[in-house]
Amino acid sequence: DAVVRDINRDLLSDVELGAFVSGVYAHGLSRAEIMSLTDSMVEIGETMQWDREPIVDKHSIGGVAGNRVTPIVVSIVAAAGVTIPKSSSRAVTSAAGTADTMEVFCDVSFSVSEVREIVTETNGCVVWGGAVNLSPVDDKIIRAETPLSLDPPGQVIASVLSKKKSAGATHVVIDLPYGEGAKVESLHDAREMAEDFTRVGTNLGMEIDCAITRGEQPIGRGIGPVLEARDVLDALDGDGPADLRSKSVRLAQILLDAAGAEETAAELLGTGAAEAKFREIVDAQNGDPDVSSEDLTPGPYEETIHTDREGVVTHVDNKLVNELARRAGAPKDHGAGVYLHCRARDELTDGDPLLTLYAEKRDKLEQARTFWTANSPIRVHDSEAVLIEQW
Repeated sequence: DAVVRDINRDLLSDVELGAFVSGVYAHGLSRAEIMSLTDSMVEIGETMQWDREPIVDKHSIGGVAGNRVTPIVVSIVAAAGVTIPKSSSRAVTSAAGTADTMEVFCDVSFSVSEVREIVTETNGCVVWGGAVNLSPVDDKIIRAETPLSLDPPGQVIASVLSKKKSAGATHVVIDLPYGEGAKVESLHDAREMAEDFTRVGTNLGMEIDCAITRGEQPIGRGIGPVLEARDVLDALDGDGPADLRSKSVRLAQILLDAAGAEETAAELLGTGAAEAKFREIVDAQNGDPDVSSEDLTPGPYEETIHTDREGVVTHVDNKLVNELARRAGAPKDHGAGVYLHCRARDELTDGDPLLTLYAEKRDKLEQARTFWTANSPIRVHDSEAVLIEQW
């Protein structure tokens, strides 16, 4: 309580707040500490009350490049008539947060009363949590985490659930990706985190469903605000990356089942109802409801990188791909980022494209190219060597 009150009143210096974040990262939080921290964060700031139930919500712990499922999930769920007031974060360690990507389409900064109007009109929204003033201490902690590129697991749970409780959620689905390069690398750790989410959420009076998903490589093709926004539109239009569509359907279906909805997520996406709802939400958030993928133009400076060997893609590293897009200027430069031409297990021939770099400034493109040369986020191995290793 004392720490949260001091953070809220700006009584801690940047160094002190950074020390708090670093301490949580280094030593972790017990489940009792997570519950206490979450309760304290909920009590400070505005809360939203609704005259209906259920109120559903969704969150991913992050760590997977791309993975822009939220606008699709919100559109599917809202199209079914279920209320989903989604507040989202900006990027902390990634090339884009949901709010950064949604900002490509429309405004994301709204007051609580404005959010209520949007949700009353459309059943859903995708807004920036930092502007809504729900759990404001969380936003101040996130600002301390960003330059440190730290996102401690205990703080993640308190951050997510304090926001959801403040937004009035009764049912929440948590996306927990695991795998090499993700925030959670092992299935065992993902299950432990799921148990913490469930127990802390139950303590707050919410029903929590944790979806443990594969996160060993990016979801979707675009990494960076504009490129991810194009993936979202393409997926809603009935095309787009298959992994992005299937994951969105899975998460949306969990929420629809919790709400007792009759229509399925696949039907709502396949019939175009979800796309229509997305455009309705964009319109309500002061955007262009007729926007198309062609209207979303990435940065003018680009370079496609090709493989110099024949073989199999064995790994696409989330952390390195995110950092590659950040070197190109994302998320501050909305048009900067990376477009992936290949996935893990793809067979390539010499000269096939691996990815395309986009930047809004020439020097940023050069920085990204230098980072690629030094780190090689995509690994391509000889086909025969891969077969021997698998055997």
